[in-house]
Amino acid sequence: MKIVTIGRGMIGGGLAGLWRDAGHEVEELGRDGGDASDADAVLVAVPGTKISEALSKVAGLEGKIAIDATNIMPARHGDFSSYAEEVKSFTHAPVAKSFNMNFGALYGEVRKQRVRPSNWYVADDGALDVTEQLIRDAGYDPVRVGDLSRARDFENAVWLLMGIQPVGGVFYRFAVPGEL
Repeated sequence: MKIVTIGRGMIGGGLAGLWRDAGHEVEELGRDGGDASDADAVLVAVPGTKISEALSKVAGLEGKIAIDATNIMPARHGDFSSYAEEVKSFTHAPVAKSFNMNFGALYGEVRKQRVRPSNWYVADDGALDVTEQLIRDAGYDPVRVGDLSRARDFENAVWLLMGIQPVGGVFYRFAVPGEL
């Protein structure tokens, strides 16, 4: 799969490395923007307050499945119902919200775990297959917690995870009885 990450920091750069290791072709775009025309999927990994600014510098977003990994910290901004909806205003295509509830500092450790950590996500139906594949290819098990209409709730839930995290972050795992 051809993936364009918009953001080369801890999240965008970290996921780019995991996806390359899984065999994907990944292009990382930074502050100057670029072209996503050839991408099969786009990851948005910029500060939440910079979504529109960053995406306005990227050509070829129309019709691209996007995964929004942005967070609301330190505080929410803008008039969209969620940051995922702000991303969708640029792509006009299916969007998922994922990787905002995982710690980028731990990406180098994810494949070393005894069991695969979970990764919560919400998504439009048209983004399910791509999102689940990229979650698995990053070393996590996908756990869908709703459709994109739940994106704002999901974005707000990041405070729960931050409240339990020790220095450096945590992995989490959700499983049906008998799978642990």
